[in-house]
Amino acid sequence: MMKKGWLIILIGVLLAGCREYTISDDPALRLSFSCDTISFDTVFTEQGSATFRLMVYNPNKSALLIRSIGLDENKYFSLNIDGEQKTENLTDLQINGGDSLFVFVRVHINPTGENNPVLVSNNLHFYLSSGVKQSVHLEAYGQDVTRIKNDNRGVHRVTCDTCTFTAEKPYLIFDTLIVSSQLTIEPGATIYMHNGACIIALGDVTAVGNLTQPILIRGDRLDNLFDSVPYLYAGGSWDGIYLIADHASTYTLDYVDILSGTVGLYCYGPSTGTLPTLHMNGCRIHNHTLYGVVLTNTNAVVTNTEISNCASYCVYCSGGEHEFIHSTIASYFGNTNIRIQPTLKEDVAAVYINNLQKQEPQTISSFRNCIITGYLANQLVVATPFDRYYPGTFIGNYLKTDTLDIPHAEKNTYWQPTDTTDVFHNDYYKYKEYHYYDFRLDSLSPAIGIGDSLTAVPYSTDRMGTSRALCLPDAGAYQH
Repeated sequence: MMKKGWLIILIGVLLAGCREYTISDDPALRLSFSCDTISFDTVFTEQGSATFRLMVYNPNKSALLIRSIGLDENKYFSLNIDGEQKTENLTDLQINGGDSLFVFVRVHINPTGENNPVLVSNNLHFYLSSGVKQSVHLEAYGQDVTRIKNDNRGVHRVTCDTCTFTAEKPYLIFDTLIVSSQLTIEPGATIYMHNGACIIALGDVTAVGNLTQPILIRGDRLDNLFDSVPYLYAGGSWDGIYLIADHASTYTLDYVDILSGTVGLYCYGPSTGTLPTLHMNGCRIHNHTLYGVVLTNTNAVVTNTEISNCASYCVYCSGGEHEFIHSTIASYFGNTNIRIQPTLKEDVAAVYINNLQKQEPQTISSFRNCIITGYLANQLVVATPFDRYYPGTFIGNYLKTDTLDIPHAEKNTYWQPTDTTDVFHNDYYKYKEYHYYDFRLDSLSPAIGIGDSLTAVPYSTDRMGTSRALCLPDAGAYQH
């Protein structure tokens, strides 16, 4: 054991001896950098960016002397080098052979007056005592946004009667936005949500995008959590969308992507009287740390929609009539080799139908030409007093659950433990390989061609615009 310790010390001494502390002015000796261009993700004007770390290496045996470090001009970018934020103080900085230096870079862009992102750039120069100049290019896109925030300290809600979001430029919501009458979101609108922010709609909602101009609602962190992992991949970065009605409100959502919050879409209606109605088509509700879509005392028709990867239920139905057609409901939250999400609760199904609440209207939830699956054993629960009397319909679906013992379940394909073919392109996130979830159908997917043809007639194209007319319809939101 003593011999091993002396050996380690000896190796350390020898390695130290290989390093020279004498400064060389040989112009052939250069610094090396962890990257030659620092590219920031889009930065909201007035807000500032996350900090980028640049590593400066001296790969040579001899020490090098940096006479000065500076930017082309004192605009946009700020530096912190060895605790110094003013580059004029950074003179005659010695980097010994084999040593390195940290440079921290941030960007702050004033409003540009433009609706589209504006590119800004600069250059960071290192002047060596040998007369050599080496440079790293800096660039970022500045994006003006419309901020929705309560300026009164301690008040974290903004209330309005009507509210319209356009595609002119993005919106950034910092607080709770309460819309009491009419909420309208136009095609191509983008809404960024700050940590803890949510939208509460108490009246009608019209959020109608299209295939070429979808509506996007997501968190406001545009940078990476670390390495190659965007903040967008980490759920829970904002709160959710809540549609709360005490009367017969109407909600229309077409081609709306709601990503990586705590709750995707929470619909809650009165327990008596006329229920509110949700029409949702071509949407994507993905990566939420609680629920994807909650329908409580709400009637709903959901078509060509993907609801995926939620730590609790992807779909929860309790009270009202719900029709899901050609939709993909996939629960693979946490199915990854990197732990950036909370642990999925055991035995939480992708779809839970609650027909046990006596104080609510009867729950009648039907699924036709849908996929309900995930990596746990049972992904569909129909909680009802008497299965044989349940009025919901299940036709032409691919289901990972026990065979349904209800009157209106037919032409369904059930997952078997012996199945070896993949349902989707990719149901596993491998961050180093840049393989993110992709719930389009694999070429050998058991969901291909199993849909009910009569059901598919009014839905001639899938969520991506692919035609279903030329072959048997596939189950789910995507035609292979």
